Amino acid sequence: MPDPRATSPDWQRMVAPFARPNLRQALWQLATSLLPFLAMWPIMFWAGRISYWLVLPLALIAGAFWIRTFIIFHDCCHGSYFKSRKANEAVGFILGVLTLTPFHQWRHDHNIHHATAGNIDKRYTGDVPTMTVKEYLAAPWWKKAGYRIMRYPLFLFTIGATAMFTLLHRIPTRGAGKREFWSVILTDLAVFALLGGLGLLVGWKALLIVGLAVVAPATAAGVWLFYVQHQFEGVYWETRDRWNFARAGLEGSSFYALPRLLQWVTGNIGFHHIHHLSPKVPSYRLEACHKANPALQVKPLSMLQSVKGVRLHLIDDATRQLVGWDVLKRPGRAAPLA
Repeated sequence: MPDPRATSPDWQRMVAPFARPNLRQALWQLATSLLPFLAMWPIMFWAGRISYWLVLPLALIAGAFWIRTFIIFHDCCHGSYFKSRKANEAVGFILGVLTLTPFHQWRHDHNIHHATAGNIDKRYTGDVPTMTVKEYLAAPWWKKAGYRIMRYPLFLFTIGATAMFTLLHRIPTRGAGKREFWSVILTDLAVFALLGGLGLLVGWKALLIVGLAVVAPATAAGVWLFYVQHQFEGVYWETRDRWNFARAGLEGSSFYALPRLLQWVTGNIGFHHIHHLSPKVPSYRLEACHKANPALQVKPLSMLQSVKGVRLHLIDDATRQLVGWDVLKRPGRAAPLA
């Protein structure tokens, strides 16, 4: 049954008052995210001289601030963090260097994600690759094997997550426009210059150990957040002719109910259904928008429920629901890797 809120224009009126940047809040969020993140690096390098085991807990703290910094970068990509377009782009580029993400390239792909989330006919740009059952069964064995590896949690949230930020973001995507192409190149130059300077200053071994200690768990958490916000039981998927933007926001994006500390670390991005209804609502106003509009308060996704979501890997062509590998064992289905 379609959510009646999705066919009503009222949701636009509800979110409109919150789709306005607040400079004071923006600067406070920036200061309490970026400054602690930068301050953690000399502390970690100092701790590494004593024992690299001391670096690990410090790296988790630094990673938490790195995630908050990425959320601000994400807001800048939507042009929602500051009122000024130039301010969003300038701050976004700098934060993109620090979070290993090219601003214009990521903004391009992420905007496509927002315009197509939940649309079965417009997948694979800016989202988690998700095949339908028919696509999987028709694929050659090597493509099935690659898809299974990519969707395997121990790969996706470890090697896959780290490789995405450290390697894949260094390469312009096929068909990228001139602005997106140069965004990748300039970000790469800035990243390599920053890493080169740090390597010469503290030593390459220290940089590698401390850097990986920060990036590996932080990227794992970041990819996890993005994954569970659109990969859960009952999530909205629809064909292009029936797809609805508001339903994709309310039913295709989760309200990820996190403990208060984790909500703070993740910059309120758990209110993802609000964010997809209106990307112009900055992260520091998402919770207020949610609380002020009971009509937009969807059923929360608990941490336990989100963990269960990792068993869902395919879109059932008939029901348009996410299903697990066990669907391939039903009568009439081909063997998974045949």
